[in-house]
Amino acid sequence: MTPGPTIVTPPDASTDEYFMREALALAAHARDVHDEIPVGALVVEVEGNVIGRGWNRNIGEHDPSAHAEIVAMREAGRAVGNHRLLGATLYVTLEPCAMCAMAMIHARLARVVFGAYDPKTGAAGSVFDLLLDPRHNHRLSVQGGVLGEEAGAMLTAYFRAKRARRPAAGDA
Repeated sequence: MTPGPTIVTPPDASTDEYFMREALALAAHARDVHDEIPVGALVVEVEGNVIGRGWNRNIGEHDPSAHAEIVAMREAGRAVGNHRLLGATLYVTLEPCAMCAMAMIHARLARVVFGAYDPKTGAAGSVFDLLLDPRHNHRLSVQGGVLGEEAGAMLTAYFRAKRARRPAAGDA
């Protein structure tokens, strides 16, 4: 018999916004200190304590798997001494990609709360809906769009600035 989805009473909107602001601060750190794509994430356990923080590190670490969510879940796993993060919520500023969504399922997170939707590679409902796919033996509660305009604006500004710094074709 396959277990059903984990049922968790979601915190109120102010709690989600509080933790999303911390994730946005991590995204700004990625951008300002490391010149990485500004995505930040944190894992919060059932009692409300942050047990993992991360920001995108894939460019600087030459690691395609070093997305903010993966970094935060690795830290959380070390903090609790387990690869399962039962009952925990992951806050991330951008809708998870397929790689990160599957890692969340394997970690048995209870919830994911994200900011900006990703219409190109989002795997929490925009392009794919991996987190709620009934074929998995675990599903998460998903809340999207929390401070999404702010998170989206940070990403848009980052990529505009990157494009502005590139030399035009033919310039050398």
